[in-house]
Amino acid sequence: MTLKVNKIQKLKQQAADRAVECVESGTVVGLGHGSTASFALQRIAMLLKTGALKDIIGVPCSLQVEEEARQLGIPLGTLDEHLVIDVTIDGADEVDPNLDLIKGGGGALLREKIVAQARFPFLNPWVPVLA
Repeated sequence: MTLKVNKIQKLKQQAADRAVECVESGTVVGLGHGSTASFALQRIAMLLKTGALKDIIGVPCSLQVEEEARQLGIPLGTLDEHLVIDVTIDGADEVDPNLDLIKGGGGALLREKIVAQARFPFLNPWVPVLA
């Protein structure tokens, strides 16, 4: 079981890293909620610290994400300040072969949907495919 969990975490990390490649300096980034999005936050923070990424503003979709982003040193804004988001990175619980996404029903769901509506494109870096 542990090997499977470690493999899934590694895949989530790879997916988050790939999604962050779509983030460009000077953009407003919707910051999703969940384990894969958390990996993306860590990657964004590392790129900001090395100077590979500059002048981004993160718009968090939950209070938890807001706190994590602050601790990582990611500059933050709000939807009131940024009505249009350049790109949002968030995961989904599942996706079917038609790429229809299923989002969870957690406490951040409403805010996630609001942030997602203010963006283009929406990056869903990795989700398991429905059988």
